[in-house]
Amino acid sequence: MSAPTRRLTTAQALVRFLSAQYTERDGVRRRLIAGTWGIFGHGNVAGVGQALVEYADVMPFHQGRNEQSMVHAAVGYARQLNRLSAQAVTTSIGPGATNLVTGAALATINRLPVLLLPGDYFASHAPDPLLQQLEHPVEADVSVNDTLRPVSRYFDRITRPEALIPSALQAMRVLADPAETGAVTLALPQDVQAEAYDWPEEFFAERVWYVRRPAPDPVELSTAIEAIRSAERPLIVAGGGVHHSEAEDALKAFVEATGIPVASTQAGKGSLRHDHPADLGGIGHTGTAVSDELARTADLVIGVGTRYTDFTTASGTLFQNPDVRFLNLNITGFDAHKLAARTLVCDARTGLEKLAEGLSGHRVSEAYEAESRAGKARWDEVVEAAYRAADENAVPTQTQVLGALDAAVGDDDVVINAAGSLPGDLHKLWRSRSPRQYHLEYGYSCMGYEIPAGIGVQQAAPGTPVWALVGDGTYLMMPTEIVTAVQEGLPVNIVLLQNHGYASIGGLSEETGGERFGTAYRFRAADGTFTGAPLPVDLAANAASLGMHVLRAKTVRELREALASARASDRPTCVYVETDPAPTAPPAEAWWDVPVAETASREAAVAARERYDRQAAGRRRHL
Repeated sequence: MSAPTRRLTTAQALVRFLSAQYTERDGVRRRLIAGTWGIFGHGNVAGVGQALVEYADVMPFHQGRNEQSMVHAAVGYARQLNRLSAQAVTTSIGPGATNLVTGAALATINRLPVLLLPGDYFASHAPDPLLQQLEHPVEADVSVNDTLRPVSRYFDRITRPEALIPSALQAMRVLADPAETGAVTLALPQDVQAEAYDWPEEFFAERVWYVRRPAPDPVELSTAIEAIRSAERPLIVAGGGVHHSEAEDALKAFVEATGIPVASTQAGKGSLRHDHPADLGGIGHTGTAVSDELARTADLVIGVGTRYTDFTTASGTLFQNPDVRFLNLNITGFDAHKLAARTLVCDARTGLEKLAEGLSGHRVSEAYEAESRAGKARWDEVVEAAYRAADENAVPTQTQVLGALDAAVGDDDVVINAAGSLPGDLHKLWRSRSPRQYHLEYGYSCMGYEIPAGIGVQQAAPGTPVWALVGDGTYLMMPTEIVTAVQEGLPVNIVLLQNHGYASIGGLSEETGGERFGTAYRFRAADGTFTGAPLPVDLAANAASLGMHVLRAKTVRELREALASARASDRPTCVYVETDPAPTAPPAEAWWDVPVAETASREAAVAARERYDRQAAGRRRHL
């Protein structure tokens, strides 16, 4: 007797399959693919598009305006839900597919799940070449979708209907695996999308993917416990893995038992509340003075769920104690072995709990605790000074904007940012009050991420006030998803800071001998230089034209009032403020390696190279 089958097109089978996939961790079950974003063209409208109509009752659909930003929205959604639920993104072939590459890179670099379903050429090659097809003279099976291979954690081109079965299962495995997750791409030739096949009924059965919490190896655990017991100046570096594992309470219990202070990466900020005695704030190039001071003298650095990027290590110059050693607790061996560390390859929450058990009764010295708490108190005064406005009727500085927002938000509000000078100011100054409040995409630092990510976060956490902080440069990259927020009725708040140029890169250009060339939005003179008044561009009017309610604030007082109104609004709202461009954030406490011209005739570049050589001399190889 033959097994029961169901005759569907490949696209219909895929959508029906996706609607029956779930994750489960700690007894909580979620849809693995909770919805699908799409922009339709000839490469997906008759296949995936028709399938989404066919199964509209089980697969929610969201209409986007830009393919890259649809991926950003899906990434924001997945991060808000600690990677336990994701979304799919479907596009046509050609530019629709290649627009996915930036978003895919962002997802994979940040270890966040998203399923990409780009259309592809005809597998039969019946019409060849077709509209938007890339022709390769010696590789006929290549398409533009192959650009997604290096930025995907799993990639397959489904050239036969039956090939979908093993590939779809592998795709779900990768998306749900905390050690392997990232962008997953199933390229779908458009003729195969529409081709019918007799699918085994069990392919559509409900399937649960259990998100594991692997425990540490006993030998590694014993070695880690001994390393901590023998350290006099240990320091924890909390990364994004703390949040992904929902290990915040375990971290809190661990530091309260041991007294070990905690510094955080951009992805890990908020692992402890800002007012916890052990929380020192950000670390590295954009870190706080107290974090970086303790990092320089630490004899044991305990990385929990961190990748140790160059911002965290100050390009290899931060950890200067001659005897410093590293202990890395990470779910991937790849990250755990960085900096020649002792390794503890396991789930962050499980690992912290096991360490706490093994360290029962152990605590750092009173003198070390007092030193870290005194440094924290000094930095709190720096934050207050940066936030404070002496004149409520003056044009606000960027740090005063953050101070006004700090006063306006509640504990559960989400603040989103990704690029420009804001990430540095936020990492140093923002006072995180809950694990998901601080949402910085700094693995790829992608301009244009904030607004679509805000939409994804709002979808994942209905009723939560969401704030997308964008400068004028970022806004000009990708404002189009404002229309999506309006269409979907999502009350995302945008705080739009206008300083008439690329402030962050302008400062970096000056520091590295580039003399701020090409970083201001000004009229171009005949000699190629940028001079004169700012361009007559009204970004607030642009936001209003896309359907947002816009509040203009010219002073600190007006800004406070506008933020309060935006938070109380039930519609997408933009608070627009022109800021005083003078930098007011505390200077960097650690170096960042951006190579400077080794030879030049201009004085600025020569001086910059001299500074560079002095800083680079402090780099260490931790072996």
